[in-house]
Parts: sequence; C-alpha cells; structure tokens
Amino acid sequence: MKLAISAILLIPLSVAAQTELPDTTFWDGLDLDEVVVTGTRVPRLLKDSPVQTRLITAKDIARTDATDIEDLLQAEMPGVEFSYAMNQQVHMNFGGFGGQSVLFLIDGERMAGETMDDVDFSRIDMNNVERIEIVRGASSALYGSNAGGGVINIITKEAAKKFGGNLDFRIARHNDRRYILGLSNKSSHIRNNLSLTASRMDSYDVHNAADPITRVISTIYGHKTLNVKEQFSYLPFAGLKITARAGFYMRELPREIDAPERYRSYTGGIKGCWDMTRLDHLEVSYSFDQYDKSQLRSLTGMEIRNYSNVQNSVRGLYNHYFGDSGVLTFGTDYMRDYLLNTRLADAQRQQDTFDIFSQYDWSLNKKWEVVGTLRYDYFSDGRHSHFTPKVSARYTPLNQLNLRAAYGMGFRAPTLKEKYYEFDMGGIWIVKGNPDLKPELSHNLNVSADFTRGQYNFTATAYYNYVENRITTGVAYYLPGDNRQLYLDYVNLADFHSSGAELSAQAAWNCGLSAKLSYAYTYEHNVRDRNGNEANNQYMPARPHSLTARINWYHRFSEKYTFDIGLNGRFLSAVSNQEYRDYYDLSQGTVENVYPAYTLWKLSIVQTLFGRLKLTLALDNLFNYKPEYYYLNAPLTDGISFMAGLAFQI
Repeated sequence: MKLAISAILLIPLSVAAQTELPDTTFWDGLDLDEVVVTGTRVPRLLKDSPVQTRLITAKDIARTDATDIEDLLQAEMPGVEFSYAMNQQVHMNFGGFGGQSVLFLIDGERMAGETMDDVDFSRIDMNNVERIEIVRGASSALYGSNAGGGVINIITKEAAKKFGGNLDFRIARHNDRRYILGLSNKSSHIRNNLSLTASRMDSYDVHNAADPITRVISTIYGHKTLNVKEQFSYLPFAGLKITARAGFYMRELPREIDAPERYRSYTGGIKGCWDMTRLDHLEVSYSFDQYDKSQLRSLTGMEIRNYSNVQNSVRGLYNHYFGDSGVLTFGTDYMRDYLLNTRLADAQRQQDTFDIFSQYDWSLNKKWEVVGTLRYDYFSDGRHSHFTPKVSARYTPLNQLNLRAAYGMGFRAPTLKEKYYEFDMGGIWIVKGNPDLKPELSHNLNVSADFTRGQYNFTATAYYNYVENRITTGVAYYLPGDNRQLYLDYVNLADFHSSGAELSAQAAWNCGLSAKLSYAYTYEHNVRDRNGNEANNQYMPARPHSLTARINWYHRFSEKYTFDIGLNGRFLSAVSNQEYRDYYDLSQGTVENVYPAYTLWKLSIVQTLFGRLKLTLALDNLFNYKPEYYYLNAPLTDGISFMAGLAFQI
C-alpha cells in the first residue's frame, strides 16, 4: 500500500495534492522535504519551516516497530520519559513539563479527558498514524491553553490508493495480543479509511528486593482495549474537500477483580477545506469529544459512571498568501467544556472558552523569514483572559544551514478539576481544588541550528523556560485541631525554571543503511510554593541526561522478498526525588529516593513476502533490565520480551 502525507489538517488542497509519496522503500534518504503544518498552521516543507519542528514519519514508525505512542516518543526523542502515578496511570515528562502543559492533538483537535493530569495515551491508535509533528516550547499563541511546554500533533492516515486493506496480528509476553483491521478506498471524489484495533494483556506480578525505602508496586495490571476510527472525505469539485470522522474507544482495567474500571471515548467531527482562490484558503470545522470513566460492579452487573468530560468545539481558519512574500492567518475557536465528576464540588461544572488569533509569516528574502503571532483567550469560569504573543525567525546563510530562534509566551488557565476537585486519594489524603488559582504564565526562549549535506543531517537546540504561577499540588497538611485527616491542595508556585539542550545526528545511505543518534540534557530548578516550602511532586522529575540511538538496514533481495533489521535503544541517567516514606503515615517524614540509570534496547526483524505478507519478530528489553525496586515511578519492565507479528496487505 502506498504511504501518503495526510492533507486533512490545515493544508490547502492545491498543496495537499502534491504531498502523496510514490511507492518507494523505507530508506530513500532524509525527510526534509516533508510538509509540516503544526509550527505555523501553514503548510511548509520541514527544511523551510521558520519554527523548529520535529517530524516522526511513517518510515520512523516502521523502523522503531513501536506498539504505542509511549514507545515511539521515547525511542525517537531523548528528554521524553513516561512514568507511572500511584494507580499505574501513565504520566509524561517532556523536558521538564508534565502532560498538563504539553498539548496533544489528533489532526489538530484537542483530546477530552485526563488521567492523573495527562490525556489517555492508549486512545492513540498507532495503526492509524501517518506522522507526528512536535513543536517544543511555548505554543499558546497558536494553540491556546495547555501548550506552554509544546505541542504534539498526531496526523492520521488517509486512503492512498483505489482500494487497500490490512490484517495484522501480534503476540507477546503476558498474553499480550493485538489485532488490527484496516480498510480504505480512494476515488476521484470519495476517500474512506476505517481502522479497528483490539488488544489485551494479562495482569502479572513483579518482585522487589528486600527493604524498600518507600512504597512499591507488586502487580502490573493488564487491560482490554478496543479502538475504532472511521474517516470519510468527499471532494465535490476541485478546491473543496469535506471530511467527516467518527470514533469509539474502550479500555478495561482490572485493578479490582470484582469492580474493573472502564474508560470510554466517543469522537466525531466534520471539516470543510476550501481553496477560495489561488491565494485564499478557508477552513471551518466542528469537533465533538467525550471521555468517560466508570466502574463495573460485577456482582450486580451495574456500571457506575463517575467521570465525564465533553468538549464541543467550532473553529474557523483563514489564510491569505501574498505570493512568495508572506502569509496572513486569522483564526478563532469556541469550545463548550463540560465536566461531570462525583469528586467535584457540586459534581458538574462547565465553562465556555473563546479565542481569536492572527499571524503574519513574512519572507523578507531567500535568507530571512520572520513570523509574529498574537492570540487572545477567554475562559468564562473565573473570567480568565490573556493576550499571548510569539515571535520566530529563520536565517539561512547557506543552502545547507538553517538557524532559528523564537520567543513565546505560554498561558494555561486552571482546569475545572484543579479548581473544584475534592477526592479521597486511597485513604492517604483529601486532594482539594482551589477556586482561587491563578493562570500559569510562561516564557520560552529557544535557538536551534540544523545542517544538512548529502545523506547527513545535524541538529542542535537549546531552550530556557520560566513559568510563573505554575499549578501543582502543594504540601500535605492537617486542619487545626484534627491530626487524623490529611489534605493536599492545588497551589500556584512562585516560579519554576527549566532549561536544556538537544543534539542529534542522522544519516541514510543508498545501501539501505540508516542511523540516528540523539542526546538531551534537561535541568529543572528547585520547585517551591509561595511560602518557600517544597511542593509535593507526585511524579518523578526529568532525568538530566538521556540518549536515543537507532540503526537499520533494509534490503530488497527480489520482487518477492525484502528484509529489514533494526536496533533501537535509549539510555536514561539516574534521578532523585523527595518522597514520603509512607503515604499513610507522614510522621515518618520524607526520604530522597534515587531512581538508578537504566538502558532499554529493542531488536526487530521484518520480512516481507510477495509484497503482501509481512512477518515481524522482535526482542524487547534486549538486555533483560529489571528495576531492583518497582517504586511508583519506576519503569514497569520485568525482563526480556519476545514479540511475533503477522500482517497481510491487500
């Protein structure tokens, strides 16, 4: 099946028509001529984008053989780590920012709901991903709240040929199984893409060494997951494209045998893209996303819903091209955000959000390009509002060299949960919302340079973040005269600083060999509340040093047989975190818990027969790494895992 660059997000149809890839091998050089849209909301070649954008292509996804978004991002990007909260929900650290400050989008649309301050990453179906665009640093001027630490935009697949389909089965340790069905078709006026993925894994026990200094995990919970996505596009005439989509997702987590947890989402939307003239492009869209949590009472058969987040969004976007000299962009969004949570004060809350933004992308000449953006956001609950600017520049002194610099302000309004939550956290403490929270404001500076010559590419990036009024949980306390019940409030920090750098080198040779090596350094400054006390960090801070590496070799022995072998891995340095010895007895005080350095590697072999049948064999955690103690934020790996997969393409 041909791979295609999806054109459903912010790409004028005249540009989209040029982005389909020919039927070629995975190893056809570097990807600098790919089209990206996230950095400016205007389609640009990656090498010409004025905003530093990290692109993970369909080829990269195939090379890493990733089964979920966590594996992919950790394999491709140093400085990204996924750890776990008290109830084994996944938490992301992205260069010092948590999931609540990194905006995840699917085809440019927000995801409803959260689990321990992050979106539910298992909702992202890797079988349906065409590419991922990542912009590090404050992007609130274009994307609004929650984009202070960056944007990760997942672009889904579109039909690329008249008819195509695929069946895929994979099995791994702990009865880990995944089933995939994909169907697509494309004609002159109609395109359709259906994706269905089902997976499951059994719970299993892990073993800790003696005398842990804080709480440990002894059981890793399994899951059952179903993910269905349908996308339908209609092109009635040249220059107009209408896309409708719908999706359903469900995950069951057996934390309690007689009361498994269930997570569901229902998504839908419609989008119209119209090339009004050769220089004018208009896009209008409506998006619906609902994310629910419930608990099944097996003995009675009743299912009790205790959480529901519903987002209804309307967007308009207009681009006007001034020939080769620049692009003027206007956009506006309206969203109704509804939250039902039995742990909220009054159980139900809702708010309206509105924004308007403008951007001018000015190409002074072949060497200089400057982009200025200004946005206004308004949140009805608390009447929070703010103007957010961003300025980016690209200088190209040589054809092979790009220098970029940007300043951006981030803005994050407190969520309804952070303002009105009241929840008994497993008998440990009562987590309380704070209706007086102030919005977060951040300032991001970043500079980068990338050099490309032939089959080689080198990139260097440095950044600094300063965050005012960062929202987090504070220090546990007792109410006066009551030493039986602990409380934990959401608070604003006086300030927070993070800085870092990233170096990357990659190459692709005509012999089918490709390689990439990346290193990241991250530094988080001390985090304290306005009274000078250290804030309670529920999650592990960023590891200072991380490195990712990948090497692949692809060869077509004949028209009937191809062979692809890849080795990818990552190294993460040690990190320490101040934690309570016993969350149920805070009189024991805190201890500095050291999470040791570790490295994880994966070897995968993919063989394709007759261009249709694909056999995948992989060894994950190649060197059999197991943590000595499975603390709350330790990687949940329990040794080497063999995976086998069989796929058939129509």
